Formats: sequence, structure tokens, C-alpha cells
Amino acid sequence: MVERKLISSGSPWELIVGYSRAVQVGDRVFVAGTAPQWPDGEVDPDPGVQARRCFDIIATALHEAGGSLADVVRTRVYLVDAADFDAISRVHGELLADTRPANTTVVVKALLNPLWKVEIEVEAIVGARVLDGG
Repeated sequence: MVERKLISSGSPWELIVGYSRAVQVGDRVFVAGTAPQWPDGEVDPDPGVQARRCFDIIATALHEAGGSLADVVRTRVYLVDAADFDAISRVHGELLADTRPANTTVVVKALLNPLWKVEIEVEAIVGARVLDGG
């Protein structure tokens, strides 16, 4: 049987809603939709800063699973304004240029907090490295 490890970010919402920041099953890690919020509830209005905050939280969860952003094989990016695509995509590209995961980016009507301009989720396979930079 493959072990299932639950990874928490410490958010009180995890217990209320009944979810984990990430779930690791074997070498696969599924990171939940991650919002750009700081522990004190603050949200920077800049979409690029928001994307970077999401990836910082994601990287912390992956680290707890024994991985890193280099193990990401899939990203899903949810935007509320298509005009923010460039700023958010530049951060995605900066952090994931070497691994080039499969990506889906969609524009949605709203996210849970109206201050959030982006929410990001990823899937990773710990130990999966790019063999062909193509």
C-alpha cells in the first residue's frame, strides 16, 4: 500500500473546510489552490507579487514533501483579470523556466477573496527532472 501524507500550511481553514495544503502519495504531490495571502491576512495588490507569494507557499509545501519547484509537472493558474496575465506569467516563467511544466491558465469571474488576483495549484513528482530541455 502506498502511504498518503497530508501537508499543512497551518491555515485554520484546512480543518474547517477539510483539506490539506498538499497531499503526497508516493512520489506524487498535489498542492491545493494557493492564494497570495500573508499569515497576517495582508494581500499585496501587485499581481506579480501575488504570484510570487503563491509560489513561495507552494515551494514550502513541496519542500516538506521532499521536493521543490524543480519537481513540478503541472500548474493551473486562475486569474480574475486577463490583463494580469503578463505579470503573473513572467513570475511563472522565471521560477519554472527549466522544468517547463504543463500549464493551464484560465480567467475566472472571481476568487474567494476579492483582493486575490491569482490562485495557483500544482502537481509535482518528487525526483522528476527534465531530461530534454526541448
